[in-house]
Amino acid sequence: MLHLALHLVVPLIVAYGFFPKPQFARIFLILCATMLVDLDHLLAEPIYDPLRCSIGFHPMHQFIPIGLYGLMLIDHRLRMIGLGLLIHMLLDLGDCVSMGQFPWY
Repeated sequence: MLHLALHLVVPLIVAYGFFPKPQFARIFLILCATMLVDLDHLLAEPIYDPLRCSIGFHPMHQFIPIGLYGLMLIDHRLRMIGLGLLIHMLLDLGDCVSMGQFPWY
């Protein structure tokens, strides 16, 4: 439950703390929209497994797409989407590490 809450709280903190107040709502909505990357969980069986590490398992949580999310930071038009996706992957990685699973092994 904490993990799911962090997917909203962290984008809120980033949007409010690092961007001008007139842009806060738009940036927050973009960062939250990137959480739709979790739709790739629908391809897994079972769809939800609390003991499964998402990083390296789900298609949009693989290392190549994560690298592409990082490259999105270069283009100013894609920067907020890339930032949101990387925040999401870092939160998922934190969840994996807290379970003692390291996706790079």
